[in-house]
Amino acid sequence: MNKFERQNSSADTQTLPDDIAEELSRLPSEVLSVDDAPSLAPPAPLSQDEVRTIVISLMLTMFLAALDQTIVATALPTIGRQFHDVSNLSWVITAYLLASTAVAPVFGTLSDIYGRRMMIIISLSLFVAGSVLCAIAPNLPMLILARGLQGLGGGGIMPVVQTVISDVVSPRERGQYQAYFSSVWMVGGILGPVIGGVFAEHLHWSMIFWINVPLAAAAIALLLPRMKKIPVFHRKRKVDWLGGVLLMASAVVFMLVLTWGGTRFPWLSPTVLAMVGGAVALAVTFVWHARRADEPFLPLPLLGGSVVPFGLMAGGCALGAITGLTVQLPLYYEAVYHLSASEAGLALIPLAAVSTVGAAVAGRTMARAKHYKRVAIVGTSWAALCGLGLTLTTLPLWALLTLMAAFALGLGTTFPVCVVSVQNSVARPQVGTITGALNFFRSLMSSFTVAAFAAILLIALGADVPLAGEHYGAVNAIPADDMRHAFRYVFGAATALMTGAALCLIMMEERPLAGPSTTQPVEMAE
Repeated sequence: MNKFERQNSSADTQTLPDDIAEELSRLPSEVLSVDDAPSLAPPAPLSQDEVRTIVISLMLTMFLAALDQTIVATALPTIGRQFHDVSNLSWVITAYLLASTAVAPVFGTLSDIYGRRMMIIISLSLFVAGSVLCAIAPNLPMLILARGLQGLGGGGIMPVVQTVISDVVSPRERGQYQAYFSSVWMVGGILGPVIGGVFAEHLHWSMIFWINVPLAAAAIALLLPRMKKIPVFHRKRKVDWLGGVLLMASAVVFMLVLTWGGTRFPWLSPTVLAMVGGAVALAVTFVWHARRADEPFLPLPLLGGSVVPFGLMAGGCALGAITGLTVQLPLYYEAVYHLSASEAGLALIPLAAVSTVGAAVAGRTMARAKHYKRVAIVGTSWAALCGLGLTLTTLPLWALLTLMAAFALGLGTTFPVCVVSVQNSVARPQVGTITGALNFFRSLMSSFTVAAFAAILLIALGADVPLAGEHYGAVNAIPADDMRHAFRYVFGAATALMTGAALCLIMMEERPLAGPSTTQPVEMAE
């Protein structure tokens, strides 16, 4: 017999430990051959100290990616003055986002083929190389190209880190760790603009890139010596490079549509319509190729079933809602409450910070409750009700921030439940692939929501008002009542997204999570 088959799973795996036998029994017959079975033999268990060290190093690694999403924004004016070019400054951010979004599924899949150690080394190496080239860039075009290289590494960090966590922590305990990573992402997002502004004003803008070198070195020094003890679940196979290129090309063109539509080109312009057609054609070609390839880059059946599509959609709706509001709310705070730009940034903290509290609550609930999905259903439903309150009422600033924090609390419960549920629904040799797909879809949803919220505002205001990047100069020209009325549609869109997330979670199958039925709170420090 050449393959493990479902009907023979009990006989074929009877000499393996129960958790490994369970994984093998869930594999489709075409995924794993008998020759691969020895690679699933469990190594010596990791001690609590080793797990803690691995998690801390992974948190530091993810902090790098989170920081570079936002650290450049406040330094852009200084960079533009040095290079005497302000018209193309937005590409410094766009290049990173395009590259990081496109490669997320690539690194996830390759980690299932070549292993997590190799992919974390490659992603961090690309990130550091891009950072150094950014710091020494002699002109803006070279800086933009270097940011793209940095984005290739940054885009690989998120899925590989989440996959490594799935290798060292049981699904039931994993939600607690996902909450820690949510907090790291939040801290990086908040500190990024502050650090970028301080470096650009008091030191030199290149320091925002040089700082990545020692941080990455520390992460590698902590992580790599312990990677050999992490269980191995990858399976070497032929890489479908054509499928990967088609998927990345489609994503890049679609992201460009969302970036340029309504800003550089009108939405119905021939250029945007042609790009939409190109993105659709590339996506259709990818699907056609994936259906015919022996081992496709992203197996389409992996995206079906009763868990994955609902988990992807729920997570995408939640991340899209918080990202879209984070981008557009400063405009609302400035126009309606007359806050300064820095005060408007501080007013975003309740939205970002409290969402991590929701993630922590959901993570700890998953470690203890049999019906772990309920906390996210309650949370997203609560967020939808808070969004409805934001849509229908006009509040003083303190009440608005309180209601926004309540909205974020419910929204945050979505992330650990979706990530762990999706990872738990596939076989171990496919966790990297599905994690990369999850991050890819969430990035696309975030970009789509940012563009959609901006379009909603433009339509509601009935004027050609710049709503991103350099919008601050136009704020005073917008009447507060007009902005208040227009933002009701934005809050309504966020409410619709959270309602959709709640419905997806209700429809998502709740499969049992392997691991201890009860756990002590995870301690990250002595």
